[in-house]
Amino acid sequence: MTGISIRDVSKTFQVREESFTALDGVRLDVRRGEFLTLVGPSGCGKSTLLDLVAGLAAPTGGEILIDGVPVAGPGLDRGVVFQQYALFPWRTAQANVEFGLEAKSVPKKERARRAREHLELVGLAGFEDRYPHELSGGMRQRVAIARSLAFDPDVLLMDEPFAALDAQTRESLQEELVRVWERTGKTVIFITHGIDEAVYLGQRVAVMTSRPGRIKEVVEVRFGSRAGDLRADPAFGEYRHLVWSLLRDEVAAAQAQERKAASVHG
Repeated sequence: MTGISIRDVSKTFQVREESFTALDGVRLDVRRGEFLTLVGPSGCGKSTLLDLVAGLAAPTGGEILIDGVPVAGPGLDRGVVFQQYALFPWRTAQANVEFGLEAKSVPKKERARRAREHLELVGLAGFEDRYPHELSGGMRQRVAIARSLAFDPDVLLMDEPFAALDAQTRESLQEELVRVWERTGKTVIFITHGIDEAVYLGQRVAVMTSRPGRIKEVVEVRFGSRAGDLRADPAFGEYRHLVWSLLRDEVAAAQAQERKAASVHG
């Protein structure tokens, strides 16, 4: 089954007179319809990799294929949800969701229908006419997710979308996102710093090394059932421990890199 294929991808940035390599030889395949979470220490290139898949930047080396077609730039086959909601404050929730559909020249009545349908999908039926400032942080993030889903992308790319939310809202949205994914069958790549979040959401957890970022290992996450509280399942703790054991040395290496950079520029 084809999906996303990341083949020996590297990315080097030029900063003033110096260059640094954010990613080096990343290899990863994401199956169509899979929910994959991506974890790694700060500065390892997680967001850079997501930008490359989104087509917002080009790799220095290697290539990224979606269903066998090379990524050459942004496309409507991919929806992106960032940590910041990026909603238009002068548009209602409904009008924010309709925005991407306007770019596709979807007729007005169809836009309205699809926007209402996707707001209902993320649990916001009845809030169509609210403006962003009238919504909580969690509700604004739901609008952002609905907007990305409304134009029906094959792939949903999410860069720490729940990081700024309180713990209860975050867990509620995690459950909501799993429900939406199960209903829509989208291919999802979800970046997070949280090991618990990665294990709860992901069918697989890809662990990245410290910079330059590579894929260290991919952990298969298998629960007998998603019914009930997964976090109380003994297997949840085992998976969490495994992911942390893979991350521990990478976090220490990233911290050492930060201390070295601080001493050089201090």
